[in-house]
Amino acid sequence: MDLRETILAFNDLPLEKVHVKQWKMDVYVRGLSAAERDQFESEMFDVVGKDVKMNKKNLRARLVLLTICDDKGVRIFKDEDLAALGKKSGAALDRLFSVAQRLSGIGVSDVEEMVSNLEKGPQG
Repeated sequence: MDLRETILAFNDLPLEKVHVKQWKMDVYVRGLSAAERDQFESEMFDVVGKDVKMNKKNLRARLVLLTICDDKGVRIFKDEDLAALGKKSGAALDRLFSVAQRLSGIGVSDVEEMVSNLEKGPQG
């Protein structure tokens, strides 16, 4: 197997079992892939002209939707489940959001950098 095949075949998304007391069960959360992180980040902001606003609507549910999975790392929710997932316990989603954020390497500094880049506009 060459280096390209080795990298592409390697499962590098972290996976963690999390107990959710509100649901009386354990679930799995995994880190975001690069494509999923780009999707999540693009949905975090509303850009109208030069005006940039953070879209916090269903923020926790959006990240949990992308990261809650089975024990093999396969997503269990579909994009159309967002509204229903957003109606679940805030405490449960907050716990899962925190784990997903950590596993995906998303911190406050990442959000601040995205806002700063958007405010600067495209670099020529």
